[in-house]
Amino acid sequence: MGKYKVVEIFTSINGEGRRAGQLAVFVRFQRCNLQCAYCDTRWANTETAAYKEFTAEELYSCIKKTGIQNVTLTGGEPLLQQDIGELLHRLAADKALSVEIETNGSISIAAFCGMANPPSFTLDYKLPGSGMESMMNTDNYQYLKPQDTVKFVAAGMDDLERARQIIERYRLTEKCAVYFSPVFGAIAPEAIVEFMKRYRLNGVNLQLQLHKLIWDPQRRGV
Repeated sequence: MGKYKVVEIFTSINGEGRRAGQLAVFVRFQRCNLQCAYCDTRWANTETAAYKEFTAEELYSCIKKTGIQNVTLTGGEPLLQQDIGELLHRLAADKALSVEIETNGSISIAAFCGMANPPSFTLDYKLPGSGMESMMNTDNYQYLKPQDTVKFVAAGMDDLERARQIIERYRLTEKCAVYFSPVFGAIAPEAIVEFMKRYRLNGVNLQLQLHKLIWDPQRRGV
């Protein structure tokens, strides 16, 4: 039976993505294999970050007790957790739950795409401003489903241009949802809208991180 290193479990609204504004249960796992320049969860990303261990059944029980159906597995990097497949199968067995995994785009999702009632994946594509673009696993794009998402977090115009190239090369808007999001405080949302208009980026969504607009951007557990 697998055990998972969890740094926090909390309920809030989804701050971004397809279910932005809806209630969700968040399970944040310890450790990440990337070091993005703009990361806002560095405190959770190292092997020394404080955590509590849960089994899959214990996590399922915690989730069900909230009475909330949307579940977001985040990090850190959830797919680094040993036996994460066991947890995904346990959650998938409850069809009342809607499970999303936020993953940094560097790890293959292939092993999880053939399961019954698979989760939806939100894959980041780390643009040059992150310093981690070389780590991206674009093989994942062959497994994308309509319920999945690719997210581009942009720090400037060069990042947006690179995002446009990736969207076109892999025809992402034909496969899944696609989102642009600004690095908080680094680029004005208006600049992203103007970029989208200039290149007629049909099928691309601008999203702002609602949780950073509602609460202090540094606050945890929201």
